Amino acid sequence: MSTRTVPPFRADHVGSFLRPVYLLEARDRHARGEIDAAALRAVEDRAIAEVVRLQEDVGLKSVTDGEFRRTYFHLDFLRQLEGVTTDDPKVVTGPDGKDHLAPPSILVTGKVRHARDIQRADFEYLASRVSAGHTPKVTIPSPTMLHFRGGRAGIDAVAYPELDPDFYEDVAEAYGQELRSLYDAGCRYVQMDDTNLAYLCDGRMREAAQARGDDPNELPHRYARFINRVVARKPEGMVLAMHLCRGNFKSTYAAEGNYEPVAEALLSEMNLDAYFMEYDDDRSGDFRPLRFLPSGKIVVLGLVTTKFGALESKDDLKRRIDEAAKHAPLEQLALSPQCGFSSTVHGNNVAVEDQRAKLRLVVETAREVWGDA
Repeated sequence: MSTRTVPPFRADHVGSFLRPVYLLEARDRHARGEIDAAALRAVEDRAIAEVVRLQEDVGLKSVTDGEFRRTYFHLDFLRQLEGVTTDDPKVVTGPDGKDHLAPPSILVTGKVRHARDIQRADFEYLASRVSAGHTPKVTIPSPTMLHFRGGRAGIDAVAYPELDPDFYEDVAEAYGQELRSLYDAGCRYVQMDDTNLAYLCDGRMREAAQARGDDPNELPHRYARFINRVVARKPEGMVLAMHLCRGNFKSTYAAEGNYEPVAEALLSEMNLDAYFMEYDDDRSGDFRPLRFLPSGKIVVLGLVTTKFGALESKDDLKRRIDEAAKHAPLEQLALSPQCGFSSTVHGNNVAVEDQRAKLRLVVETAREVWGDA
């Protein structure tokens, strides 16, 4: 089996890491006005340099900044787009006694525009810390988040009396400008994090979409066309991937369900290069939806959970890869943790050393399955 020299790599990862205690303390001090933004950024720089070394030390070829400058994986990016207004999520205690994140409102209150470079400076610092032979990756939220949370009611009717094509075109152009900005800075690997397609696999979420006037059977295909507008603006030579997430707040989840309701739109209709798909437990269903994967695309199997510290069995991982390979060619598969370790600043209920052990397991398993050095 050939070694992959372009991302996604046989052993890859979603991107976020547990924030070190000293970084959390600095964020608190900044919130209280005790240190300024420059001082906080210096602390972030130190933490990012350390997490880059962690990723390189365990043998990963792709390297992120751990999302250490963000509070939430999506809001910190989306609220920098002109015409987008968000509030902060609320932490609520569910019937299970665990903390859950009540979804924030994400509203389109005017014409969506790319008013400024969003990730460029962060990427440039990351790239300056990454060693030769490694690829820095930028993670951004999927543009579908600007529609799914509120549907038609969440998008200003004065700015967008009709969604198609104006709304979808404006959002795609804003994303295209951000991708071009990153490309000009040297970025060649971007991952869009998308909860909405995974949510459309969940019966409760499908009912909620229908209640607000959307057809849950039509939405995946509409979102495929939406994503393709972004892909059409992607610079040549940039790998654009999508991570499907079912929720990842303090080791909880928000949705469940087999990928079957979205698989054809996701894998066959979207012109993306790769997909990171969560397959860490029974909530994800079986691998049959992978039959829609066309040649030339990669699915990164998220078989290693980031929600709990217990280490998976390497033999079990190999067995599940074999199962997936019955539905998609092994050459078109790769391995990763199912999600990040800290999609929000709060982090999952795992220990710092668990991150290292799980990433090393991914690297070692991929090496044995695909022969990557």
